[in-house]
Amino acid sequence: MSSIIQLLPDHVANQIAAGEVVQRPASVVKELLENAVDAKATEIKLIIKDAGKSLVQVIDNGLGMSITDSRLCFERHATSKIRHAEDLFSLHTKGFRGEALASIAAIAHVEMKTKQDQDELGTHIVIEGSKFVSQEPSVLPKGTSFLVKNLFFNIPARRNFLKSETVEQRHIVDEFQRVAMAHPNIHFTMYHNGSEMFNLPISNFRQRIVNLFSGKTNEKLVPVKEETEILNLHGFIGKPEFSKKNRGEQFFFVNNRFIKSGYLHHAVMAAYDGLLSSGAQPSYFLYLDVPPHTIDINIHPTKTEIKFDDEHALYAILRSAIKHSLGQFNVAPVLDFERDPNLDTPYQYQNKDAEYPTIQVDRSFNPFSDDIGESELAKQKSNKSLPNFSSYKKTEVQPNWESLYVGLKQASYDIAEMTFENDAVSSSLFEENEVEQEAKRTYQIHKKYIVSPIKSGMVIINQKRAHERVLYEEFLTSMTVHQASSQQLLFPLQLYFSSTEIDLLAELKSSLENTGFAFDSINDDHVLISGLPVNVTESEISIVMEELLRDLQDGIPDSNFSQNDTIAKSMAKSLAVKTGTYLTEKEQENLVHNLFACKEPNVSPFQKPTFITMSVEDLDKKFSL
Repeated sequence: MSSIIQLLPDHVANQIAAGEVVQRPASVVKELLENAVDAKATEIKLIIKDAGKSLVQVIDNGLGMSITDSRLCFERHATSKIRHAEDLFSLHTKGFRGEALASIAAIAHVEMKTKQDQDELGTHIVIEGSKFVSQEPSVLPKGTSFLVKNLFFNIPARRNFLKSETVEQRHIVDEFQRVAMAHPNIHFTMYHNGSEMFNLPISNFRQRIVNLFSGKTNEKLVPVKEETEILNLHGFIGKPEFSKKNRGEQFFFVNNRFIKSGYLHHAVMAAYDGLLSSGAQPSYFLYLDVPPHTIDINIHPTKTEIKFDDEHALYAILRSAIKHSLGQFNVAPVLDFERDPNLDTPYQYQNKDAEYPTIQVDRSFNPFSDDIGESELAKQKSNKSLPNFSSYKKTEVQPNWESLYVGLKQASYDIAEMTFENDAVSSSLFEENEVEQEAKRTYQIHKKYIVSPIKSGMVIINQKRAHERVLYEEFLTSMTVHQASSQQLLFPLQLYFSSTEIDLLAELKSSLENTGFAFDSINDDHVLISGLPVNVTESEISIVMEELLRDLQDGIPDSNFSQNDTIAKSMAKSLAVKTGTYLTEKEQENLVHNLFACKEPNVSPFQKPTFITMSVEDLDKKFSL
């Protein structure tokens, strides 16, 4: 019997490794940027086209590579970072496994130009699907230029799994931000389809965060700093009033490496306990410096998850440091009463003894006496602020009270004869209206469901899902017909967003205007809104826009109708009446009528049932058990 187990060819093994390392164009961006950082570059330029599907290029002015290293770097598990197994626990660089370049070269057209400072000529290498096409010397500047074209050209199935350009671009921007925030001592620039998206000069950590996000970010940052034997913590947290519904601006960096940790995130949320509304997420940019031998990085292919030796100590330090910063900068409520200078002792009375009040008693005063002395009357007349107690003196009953009624005679009135119709007026009409009104009455249960009787029994409606269906069809109709009504604002609203969100708003401006929004201008870091949809109040606009951008960033289809559908769903979800909201009887009736006037009243926009019916027979069965 022949052997079953065989060694895989190198090109197949490289493609399998690429499935772990390269998931999308953002993975290529991450690996190339980290290699440029490890090369001790001071300037790094990222150029992408078509959200990385056509081109990803990273240019740096780092150390460069020799002729031998430039060829060897494309081999599997070829690395300059590891010599022994113990080196895995003393890493100070980004990459260390030597799989990235070999995996990228296996699924794309790769072109690399590199040159060391002491060499006169550099090396130009071209690889297509793990096959070396050419290698020749070339006149190049110091550093390395890595160009990746036609990603997944030889694996069409993997290319079909890629999302739209907007989604892929967002992932690229996320990776770029993570590397740029960890290294403010490097000048980063990013270009997409020929236009500059980011230009981040060398700065400190705070300025780097402000440059990456909107200019309003500087106002919401609170510094955090703590130094211990096992951890050095520094960074910034956001003020509670600037919290958002999404978790976009939350970053942990361990030894200048971006990580994801639900355990550390829970420590941050515990520090904000009592300061955030339900579902709100704070912003934080925290840098943790720990000894390399106390962490294990080699537990995840993307190296975004690491293992700590003593997680409980890190949890306690992180939580206490954030609570201290919130209290130190008067963000959290503390028992610190402000001194009122009006309550201070005047200067001229500081050395004087206190004067005790004197008590005067009128021993001749009798509260049960009907007569008030002349002295007392004189005091009352002199003091006009006191009431005149003589007016409250009890009046004696007159003995001849019957004389008050003398002369009054009982008046006799003749009632004119009046004729009435003999026809009896039937009240059945009013009774029928009352019965009909009683039958149409709706009831709200636990501020969540609306119960309305029908001929066969009753219908129970989920008020949130029903309102979502009503709003969804209204927004979708207004966007397709282009007849959305808008309420103009007296003063335009100025809202701040990140550069990625600004680009997304500019791209979908026409679709949003069809829902009722009116934009005065869209600038680099903020927008001016002069009109809102009728269903949106001025206080809700920031929440609606925030959730709308989050839903749109999660995935925008290419077709215009699908974009409108996503916008309508997001706005309906944000503006629908929430569970726990009291509705008047009139509001309940309007919601029921509008629901059953929809084209598809049975389900919400998210394909969940909006109501259920229960017949009288079903109720009878319940009672027959």
